[in-house]
Amino acid sequence: MTQEELDALMQDGDSGLQEIDLDEAHNSRATESSAVSDTFSASNFRVHATKQWPPPPPDRDHKVVHQLDDVTRDTEVKTNEVFDQLDIISSGADNILKSAKIFKEYLANQENLFLKLTDRFPHVHSFKQALESTQEIQQENARIMDLANDCSDAMLQAMDIMQFQDINRQRIERVINVMRALAQYMNSLFESKIDDSKRVDSAVYIAGDNNPNVANAEDIENLIASFGQKK
Repeated sequence: MTQEELDALMQDGDSGLQEIDLDEAHNSRATESSAVSDTFSASNFRVHATKQWPPPPPDRDHKVVHQLDDVTRDTEVKTNEVFDQLDIISSGADNILKSAKIFKEYLANQENLFLKLTDRFPHVHSFKQALESTQEIQQENARIMDLANDCSDAMLQAMDIMQFQDINRQRIERVINVMRALAQYMNSLFESKIDDSKRVDSAVYIAGDNNPNVANAEDIENLIASFGQKK
């Protein structure tokens, strides 16, 4: 706010200042509310890489190998479905080519016929028009054959490109095998001859731990003294 604006507001009285204070307070509260909202959104809905947070429970939705198995299964199923659709399109393109070849032979015969009629009867205008129409249809039929050939080539290229799905599936399966081998190795490394149910209980806190629940020397002496009093 400039000095001129401040002088003008001072002349208007305290009401102008009150409006300014209210506007500034409203803007300040809006800014604080926005900052709190941003902080809440960032802290509650996003997990930063450097932030410590508990790992997810080991249920079906969080087991890594289960999820990778689902990915490989779904990838294989969807890839097969895509290949089926590509086969249908490729078959349709082949059928178009077969029909176009039949039309090509028929149009060639028609062209020869109208050429002879035009040469024999040059004054008959309808023969000349039929010849021109036949030649135009031949050009259109040739264009259809070219498009069908392009579709067939594109289908073959698409099938080659889709091979990456199978390669990715093999990579994921290799990762799964390595993870399973590591899991079996860790289980074998930490296995014991003693069953867990037969093990003695261990202390939660021992001497040297920085915890208020650790018993000090005075507590131990009092405990021993209490045992002697009971006797």
